[in-house]
This record gives sequence, C-alpha cells and structure tokens, in this order.
Amino acid sequence: MTEIVYILLGALLINNFVLSQFLGLCPFMGITTSYATAAATGIATAFVLSLAAVISHLVFHHVLVPFGLDYMRIILFIVVIAGLVQLIQYYLRATAPLLHQSLGIYLPLITSNCAVLGVALLAVDQELSLFATLIFALGAAAGFSLVMVLFGAMREQLNQSDLPAAFKGTPIALLSAGLMSLAFMGFQGLGS
Repeated sequence: MTEIVYILLGALLINNFVLSQFLGLCPFMGITTSYATAAATGIATAFVLSLAAVISHLVFHHVLVPFGLDYMRIILFIVVIAGLVQLIQYYLRATAPLLHQSLGIYLPLITSNCAVLGVALLAVDQELSLFATLIFALGAAAGFSLVMVLFGAMREQLNQSDLPAAFKGTPIALLSAGLMSLAFMGFQGLGS
C-alpha cells in the first residue's frame, strides 16, 4: 500500500511532469494566460492522460509484447492518444455541446501534448502493473492539472499587476515558472 502512495505522491508533487521533467511545457506556457482556460485544459488533459496510460499499458502488454513488436510502442501510443482524443471530442460534441464549445481548440491540442505520451512511456519503462499504471497516471494527471491551475491563476494576477515594462508578458511568466519549479523542489525529500 505504501508503494502506491509513493507512486501517487511522486507523480503528483515530487516528480511533477511539468516542473521537474519539463513535459507539457507548450500548454503550460501557452494556455495558462487565465485561470479558466488553464482549468479546462488541465481537466481535459488529465482525463486523456489517465485513459491513454491505461490503454497504452494494455496494448503494450497484450498486443506488442506477445508478438515481439515492443519497438513499435511509440507509434502505437501516439495512435492510441490521437484516437482517444477524437473519441472524446465526438462524445462531447454529441452529449455536452457547451463543454465541447468551451474546450474549443484545447481538446485537439491534447494530441500533441508530450506529457500524455511521456506518462504512457514512463509507465511502461518502469514496468508498473496495470493498477500501479493507473495510480501513476492519476497522480501525473492531478499534478499536471494542479500546476496548470496554479500557474493560470498566478498569471491572471500578474497580468492585472502594475509591472515594469521589461517584466510584462513572457519574462514574468518565465520567472514565475522558475520560482514555481523551485517551490515544488521542496517536495523532493517527502519520501525519504
């Protein structure tokens, strides 16, 4: 049981994919200009990331390994992620048009989010069980969403602040991201 807690906390805080492994920086820097868009993107990505990691685990262990095709994992994982995003997009368009409209372009952009592929690949590389992969993916998804929401809220406040001209826009965003990364480094000793 403690191993599962370590996996969850490790993916959520200690080895956060955005702040310590630098995966998913495109949406982190590009989409987090406001709290609302950051929250919507974080939730949508979290859902796809969790599903993609579990399905990729199943495909790897039940299709690729038995046929000796494990070298094809990156290509197949990309196909799984793209297919999941398309299915979710069709489902949301049919059942929740307002949610589909509010997510807008952010939902198709999840296909190119390297954090989604990175979590699936890392779970396979670490030889986690299906349950451990699910916990790892949920922790990574929660960590991604947490960082997106925190950074979106921070940037929203910074955009309304009176900053010197040299710090407005990208410079203050990069400085804030660095400080946030340093803050998350404080969780490094949590499992010791």
